[in-house]
Amino acid sequence: MSALAAKPQPGNTVRVVLEARKIVKSYGHVVALDGVDFDLRAGEILAVVGDNGAGKSTLIKTLTGAVVPDSGEILLDGQLVHFKGPLDARHRGIETVYQDLAVAPALDIPSNLFLGRELLSSGILGSVFRRLDKRRMREGAAAAMAELKFRLPSINSLVENLSGGQRQGVAVARAAVFASKLVIMDEPTAALGVRETGQVLELIRAIRDRGLPVVLISHNMPNVFDLADRICIMRLGRRAAVVSPKTHTMADVVGIMTGAIKVEGG
Repeated sequence: MSALAAKPQPGNTVRVVLEARKIVKSYGHVVALDGVDFDLRAGEILAVVGDNGAGKSTLIKTLTGAVVPDSGEILLDGQLVHFKGPLDARHRGIETVYQDLAVAPALDIPSNLFLGRELLSSGILGSVFRRLDKRRMREGAAAAMAELKFRLPSINSLVENLSGGQRQGVAVARAAVFASKLVIMDEPTAALGVRETGQVLELIRAIRDRGLPVVLISHNMPNVFDLADRICIMRLGRRAAVVSPKTHTMADVVGIMTGAIKVEGG
């Protein structure tokens, strides 16, 4: 298990962690991505917004290895990468939290946090009998939740007994613990109540404040403007613009999304 990234020091030059250049992806005669550029800076929350069919999902799947682009380049920390599948992206430090969570309700929180990356006991018990080191996983899970300041009833709780927001918190924390480069979140507050949404938003801020950049895909404009440092607006398979919540309003963003406001470049 990798520790959460250290908080960047003041005065450091902002670097680009993940970059895409001229990404093209077509499905038959349908062009899903038409020469899209993308850049995620260290220590930021970058929101990706757009109408249905704008290319958001295809772009994110391309960045996480779920989709192989027809052409274009993806660079991670300035190095050209070729993801052949999601595991390639995970091995390079990119973790993704999907809307459908992918948690195991019948397991407890530590088992979910280490799902697929279980810690084994030392010696012959681990190497031969594949015995799990539940104590280390429990301690690691408790430390991660404490560092992210995410409160749970008990670290030993079964996930099926948690609320929707708490389950989402477990999925987000798992991504934060194992990501070494960045975390991508696809509609993390969908179907959550107001209070639970607030918990998840605070968790996203905690990840950013620990130094991991976050890509946030969301249709919830108030959440986007509450969280994002920059907003990447997709339209008709292209990057229409990248704007700041400090300089643009929600009406501006919606106008660019729908084509009512024209912008130069992307």
